[in-house]
Amino acid sequence: MAYTTEFIKNVSIAGHGGTGKTTLFERLLFAGGAIGKAETVESGKTVSDSTTEEIERKISIHAAMAHVERAGKKLNFFDTPGSSDFTGDVILTFRASEFAILTVDGHVGVQIETIKLWRNLDMRKKPRGIFITRLDSERADFSKTLADIKEKFKTEPVAITLSMGNGPAYKGVIDILNGKAYLAGGDGVEKESPIPDEFKAEYEAAREKLIEAAAEGDDTLMEHYIDKGSLDAEEMHKGLIEALAENKILPVFCGAALKNSGLIPVLDFIADVGPDPHTAEDIALDAEGKQVAVPLSPEKPLAGLVIKTAYDQFSGKLSWFKIICGKLTADAEVYNVSENKKERVGKLYISQGKKLEEVKELFAGDVGIITKTATLRTNDTVTAGDLSLKFLPLRLPEPVHSVAVNAVAKKDDDKLGEYLVRAAEEDKTFKYNFNAETKETVISGMGELQINIILDKIKQNQKIEVETHVPRVAYRETITKKAGAEYTHKKQTGGHGQYGKVVMEITPLKRGENYQFVNAIFGGAIPKNFIPGIEKGVIEGMARGTMAQYPVVDVEVKIVDGKYHPVDSSELSFKLAARNAFRESMRQAGPTLLEPVMNLTVFVEDKYLGDVMSDLSGKRGKILGQDEMGGGIAEIKAEVPQAELLRYSIDLRSITSGTGSFGVAFDHYAPISGRIAEDVIKAAEAFKVQESDE
Repeated sequence: MAYTTEFIKNVSIAGHGGTGKTTLFERLLFAGGAIGKAETVESGKTVSDSTTEEIERKISIHAAMAHVERAGKKLNFFDTPGSSDFTGDVILTFRASEFAILTVDGHVGVQIETIKLWRNLDMRKKPRGIFITRLDSERADFSKTLADIKEKFKTEPVAITLSMGNGPAYKGVIDILNGKAYLAGGDGVEKESPIPDEFKAEYEAAREKLIEAAAEGDDTLMEHYIDKGSLDAEEMHKGLIEALAENKILPVFCGAALKNSGLIPVLDFIADVGPDPHTAEDIALDAEGKQVAVPLSPEKPLAGLVIKTAYDQFSGKLSWFKIICGKLTADAEVYNVSENKKERVGKLYISQGKKLEEVKELFAGDVGIITKTATLRTNDTVTAGDLSLKFLPLRLPEPVHSVAVNAVAKKDDDKLGEYLVRAAEEDKTFKYNFNAETKETVISGMGELQINIILDKIKQNQKIEVETHVPRVAYRETITKKAGAEYTHKKQTGGHGQYGKVVMEITPLKRGENYQFVNAIFGGAIPKNFIPGIEKGVIEGMARGTMAQYPVVDVEVKIVDGKYHPVDSSELSFKLAARNAFRESMRQAGPTLLEPVMNLTVFVEDKYLGDVMSDLSGKRGKILGQDEMGGGIAEIKAEVPQAELLRYSIDLRSITSGTGSFGVAFDHYAPISGRIAEDVIKAAEAFKVQESDE
C-alpha cells in the first residue's frame, strides 16, 4: 500500500553510541506490529543491524530504515550509528526526516555525540524529541536526566511521558497527553492501566506544563489559555502540532525498551502530533545558481534527492531516494539532473531493514529504494524533466583521520582502487584519492574504526591484503628575502643550437598569495613570443624547491633582462634558462620550509580538559580558546600542525577513554626551521632514495 503525503511521518533515531538506539528501533517495530518478535543486539538478528560487520561488532555502522503503520499513518523510522566515525549516515537520515528522536541514557545523561547531533539539528532548524532510555537500570533517574537535558541544551524540556519509578523500582510510564498509564508487563508487552494514585500529583503537574507548551504554539491558543486557564483536548492537540512543527518545544519520552516499556506513547505521539512532510522544505539551486526553498509538495512534478548509495550482494546497487515533490512510479523514465542523463527506474521498493518490499508508487515525503540504476549516485537530483532544479548536497563534515594504503601484491592495486572508490560512493565521509605530490594512495574518514572496517571488508570479501602507513605531509617551500640570478642556456649541436639568457628577481609574497609573474623586459631584450616559455620554466622550477623538493609558494618572479639569438633561440631554450635561473635565485633568497597548520575543534568532558590541552601543547599546538558547553563538557579550539595530527583520533581516544571527539580543517601554512626542518629534509631525501630504488 502506498501512502500519500499527509499520511507519512519520517523519524530519525540518533544519539551517542551505546544509548539504546537499535533496541528502541527494534522495539518500536515490535510494538507497532511490524515484526512478530523483537530481537536483541547481542543476538545479531535485529532488523537494522544486518551486515556481517555490524553483527560481529554489535554496533550500528549503516543507517537502516523500516516502517510501522499506526492510526492510518506510515511511520518511517531510521536507525542510525552512534559512533562519530559513521556520522555521515546520521546526517543523511536528518535530511530525509521531519523529526528526530535523540536517545539519552537514564543513568549517564547527555553525552558528547548527542550534543553534536543537537547542534546539527539546530543548523537545520529540525524539530526533535528525546527518549530517556534504560530507566530500569541501576542508578537511573528520570528527574535527574531531565535536569541534565535542560542544562546542556539550554531549553525547557516538556515531558510527554513520566517514569513510574527508577531502577529496580521501575513500573512503567504515564502517557501525559492521553492520561493513561502503561505498566511494563512480565510477558514483554506493556499493559494499559489507570494512573496509580501515587503518581497522580506528578501527572497533574506535568499535564499543566504540557498545556502551557501547547499554548505556545499559537497566539489564539495563548489567549484562550490566559482567559480560561487551560485548553481543551482539541486545542491542546492543535497547539502541540504547531509548536512542534516550528521547533518551539522539546518533547521528552522515557522508558525501558528492552522491557518493551514506554513505546506505545511514542508511536501514538508521532502518529498524532509528529511533523508530517508538509511542514518541511528542501533547498535547491535554480537555473541561475541561486539557492531557493522548495516546499515539499505532492502536487508538483517529480523532484527528489538520492540520499544514500549501498551495494547488496543479491540486489546489487541500491539508491535511497527522498521524494520531495510529486510521486515516483515503477518503470518510469526520469531525468538525472546532476549527470544530465535520462534514467529508467525499474522496480521500486521500500525497506524493512535488509528486507525489500516492492511497491508500484511512492508519494512526496516518502523514502524509497531504486535498484540497479545506471547513473544515480548519492546527492544526485532526479526530476521528471526539470533541468533548472538541483538540490544542495548533504552537508557532511570533513574527514579527520587519514592513512596511506597499498596492496601487498602489486597486481591487486587496481582492484583495491576499484573497491575503495565503491566504498567512497557508499559513505560520503570516506574519501579516496591518489596524491601525485607524495606518490601515495590516501584514504580519509571520520576515524580509525571507519577505515579499519572498510579495509577489513575488502580483505575478507575480495581477498586483498592491504598495507597501511602514516601519510606523508604535503610541505611547501618559500623564500624569506629578495634575490636575483641569471642563467644562460647554451648548447651547440650540428644544426641549430640552443640559446637563451634570463635575468630574474624573486621577492617574497604574503602567505597565501601563491605566485605572481611580472614581465619587466623592455627594449626587446627578449622577444614577446619567448615570454610564455619563460613562465613555463618558472612554474617547472617552482614544482620542486631547493631544500626538500617540495612545491614553492608565495613568490613573485620578475623577469628584468635577458638575451636571445636570432637563429638558436627557442621557447625551449628560454624555458630551460628560466627554470635554472629560478632555482639559483631561490638558493640565494633564504629558502624555508612551510608546514600545513590545521584548525582543530575538540569536544571533551571537563575531567579530561587539562590532559587534552597539555597534549596539544606537546604537539606544538596554539590554544585559541575554550568554551564551557554545560553539563561538564568543554569545547577547545586550537591551531596545530598537520604533522602532529596524523594519529590524533587514536591519541584522543586514549586520553579520553573513547569519549572525546574532534573536527579538523586546513587553515594556513607556517614556517618551520631548526631540528623539525632538518627531519623533514632527511625524510624527503630518504623518500627520494626509495623512489629511485623502486
